[in-house]
Amino acid sequence: MRANINSTDKVVRILLAVVAVVLYFTGTVTGTPGIILLIVGGILLLTSLISFCPIYHLLGISTKKK
Repeated sequence: MRANINSTDKVVRILLAVVAVVLYFTGTVTGTPGIILLIVGGILLLTSLISFCPIYHLLGISTKKK
């Protein structure tokens, strides 16, 4: 598993994860859409922490410079 996410991509993913958590816990998004949003936010956070995106890998994309 080789890193394929650069620092800008990491920051964007972390910010989107934070927005998802804020939207859920403020009650803006509730129910099933809220839970789906939390799961997507968790995936974004996890991929940013490990610097690897499986979807990028499958598509042959890398934002990290060589």
